[in-house]
Amino acid sequence: MLDQLIDRLRHHHPAPLEQALPDASVLVPVTAVAAHPELILTRRALTMNSHAGEVAFPGGKKDDTDTDLLDTALRESEEEIGLARNAVQVVGQLAQLRSRAGIKVTPWVGLVPPDVPLTPNPQELDAIFRVPLQFFLDNRPQNDHLVRWMGNEFLMPTWRYDDKVIWGLTAYIIVDLLNTVYDAALVMPAPSIQRTAS
Repeated sequence: MLDQLIDRLRHHHPAPLEQALPDASVLVPVTAVAAHPELILTRRALTMNSHAGEVAFPGGKKDDTDTDLLDTALRESEEEIGLARNAVQVVGQLAQLRSRAGIKVTPWVGLVPPDVPLTPNPQELDAIFRVPLQFFLDNRPQNDHLVRWMGNEFLMPTWRYDDKVIWGLTAYIIVDLLNTVYDAALVMPAPSIQRTAS
């Protein structure tokens, strides 16, 4: 599985999202275990002002001091989960996405040692956890997570792993990874929107 991931992403060059939006970047950490790679995910602390309790990849908005968007992803990963830059072998980029907050997010896939020490920043996270890539290939996402935003209701694609709910932008990034690397042919339709009663 790992060799295929490296080979596919090395030759993958997604077209940029041509929208003038603020930039953010995330790292999609994959444990470097040939037969059973895992995704490393986080759960944001309930005390956070935005996206509290949500599952996410480490990342955040681009700072003026960042040299580029990859630098953003690596800096944020170090700040959020204590992942040292020199422990990450970046293998490629996935397609840019527009978040609900109107931010352009660039995901980078990086391999990390399976025993890499990680420590959640308690001001931002309440958990770091791992999910086998095979889990996502064996279980199709369900479109059953209801989100209310700007007077509309959205049914978002969702995976459930133990007590974690993986949905939204994180789910879209995982689908892009599975489709690009493993030809999963997962279809992620645009969320159905229904106007809620005023």
